[in-house]
Amino acid sequence: MTNAEQPIIYWFRRDLRLDDLPGLQAAIASGRPILPCYIHDTGTPGEWAPGAASCWWLHHSLAALASDITALGGELVIRSGSALNELVRLAEEINAAGIYCSRDYAPWSEGLEHDLYQDCDASGREFKRFPGVLLFEPEAVLNQSGQPFKVFTPFWKACLRAPEPRSPVPAPASIYFYPGVTGADIDDLELLPRNPDWAAHWRDLWQPGEAGARNQLQAFLTRAIANYSEGRNHPAQDATSRLSAHMHFGEISPRQLWHALRSLQDHNPELTAEVDKFLSQVGWREFSHHLLHHFPTLPEKPFRPGFDEFPWLGSPTALEAWQHGQTGYPIVDAGMRELWQTGYMHNRVRMIVASFLTKHLLIPWRAGENWFWDTLVDADLANNAAGWQWVAGSGADAAPYFRIFNPTLQGERFDSEGDYVRRWVPELAALPTRYIHEPASAPAEILAAADVELGDTYPLPLVDHREAREAALAAYRSIRAA
Repeated sequence: MTNAEQPIIYWFRRDLRLDDLPGLQAAIASGRPILPCYIHDTGTPGEWAPGAASCWWLHHSLAALASDITALGGELVIRSGSALNELVRLAEEINAAGIYCSRDYAPWSEGLEHDLYQDCDASGREFKRFPGVLLFEPEAVLNQSGQPFKVFTPFWKACLRAPEPRSPVPAPASIYFYPGVTGADIDDLELLPRNPDWAAHWRDLWQPGEAGARNQLQAFLTRAIANYSEGRNHPAQDATSRLSAHMHFGEISPRQLWHALRSLQDHNPELTAEVDKFLSQVGWREFSHHLLHHFPTLPEKPFRPGFDEFPWLGSPTALEAWQHGQTGYPIVDAGMRELWQTGYMHNRVRMIVASFLTKHLLIPWRAGENWFWDTLVDADLANNAAGWQWVAGSGADAAPYFRIFNPTLQGERFDSEGDYVRRWVPELAALPTRYIHEPASAPAEILAAADVELGDTYPLPLVDHREAREAALAAYRSIRAA
């Protein structure tokens, strides 16, 4: 093999696409043959293994990527084990000239990338990492003191003052692939649920993969962007993008989102406010990843140290009731059941159920973070940790602790007709709208007419809102006084 024939390994990570992939474009530009690979990493210290719902999505996303590569005449080589060991072994096996990849921002990734660089350097190979997961690199957005931002609004203003993200680069029309290397079948990774297959109906709900991401973006721009600012707060409306899982797995790049939205705005100036609102939500994703990069203990420890001493209760019975949508608060139960049945929950409802767990039940935010990690198809370490800490009051830019959602009022405000509750809590479907968010207040004859028996067909409230709120505030005062 001549030097010119030595291949470049392109290591797919959280960038399962061919469009707008700077590392893949650089590998192609080298003129060397490309070996595309994915390592199902089971051996990097400190790594959070994906939860069950994420594994389902990963299986189908890998299948879609493999199909796209096959259509170009190549094969996605899949290996399982320690990412470091498998990449080193693969590089030695084919005498690779280098390993290219997109940068990752998880706490364990920097050490892994450092070890790969050292091994490649010692072996005379290139190791190059490229942007592609975020709009702005964490080192590029710092405050005037050169420190990371801890509050979202000044962070996002600094991002908006920065040079606009470059235009996305189209997928390559052809790739010169390196042939003849074998790997595992996707089924060998055992990512799908078996006995029972609790996700059997999810293919009717989701289309993992790059084509699915494009379709979902187009549907959102056509269907919902015109009413995004208001509609996104109402879980019964189809008014959100539902792109979060596609973004987590890198099936669409944030640059593609940015420029698709800005192009829409250019042609429809009346949508400027809606576009800005949506992009600010992309900004929260950026902020969460920047926080995780600069503060890698975010998923495990309170961002605000005083919360180390918070007097959590941690009732296993209450946690189980919350997990299974049996709290007696319909909007909370609807959200938890939507999550269980679809792998997704509306963002407004995520805040409501998180507030209920941490402030009504005084159960540690880590319990909620772990449950979401296992059950969300879009489970993302940065977003999940930052979101839970924000609601719990222990995070960066956290909501004031005394902001304790009243789940009944939240339901009445954002699900005013009760359509969301009726869909996911069907045992309450026949209740009049007046009582749909507070069945415990309904007269006995109304409950009987709706075939609702509190404590039997639907649970009584786990806690009284007013009493729970006072208990949460007292717990917070205890750590402030310490």
